[in-house]
Amino acid sequence: MQTATVKIQKLDPRAVVPTYGSANAAGADLYAVTDGDVTIAPGETKMIHTGLAMELPTGYVGLIYARSGLASKKGLAPANKVGVVDSDYRGEFLVALHNHSSVPQTITHGERIAQLVITPYLTAQFQVADTLSDTQRGDGGFGSTGTK
Repeated sequence: MQTATVKIQKLDPRAVVPTYGSANAAGADLYAVTDGDVTIAPGETKMIHTGLAMELPTGYVGLIYARSGLASKKGLAPANKVGVVDSDYRGEFLVALHNHSSVPQTITHGERIAQLVITPYLTAQFQVADTLSDTQRGDGGFGSTGTK
């Protein structure tokens, strides 16, 4: 496990610094900053504020994932499935929460709405080629490696 210092700017004094739920948690919880309850209708997406901006280290990306409890109990998850925050972004971290359930769901101020995983990434230098190396799998995709 690696650790790094990440500078955080509170854009709203009510913002909560992300927290890890356990010593080995990969994702840090992000908290909603709202001016009252926010109701998200079935099939609707709403931008939820965190009140935070961050300075992620160069060579790292912030990935915003669903919280399993919020997704399984309320049907709420990021609309884009995984939010990607580049290290040069300095704006507010917003979470586009989508209601996948059949009933309206409510987010309250201070509620945990997503989790942030900070991870290193590679930048590819794409090279056009006439052929690619052979593998046992070849061009099989979309379930082609399953036995049934």
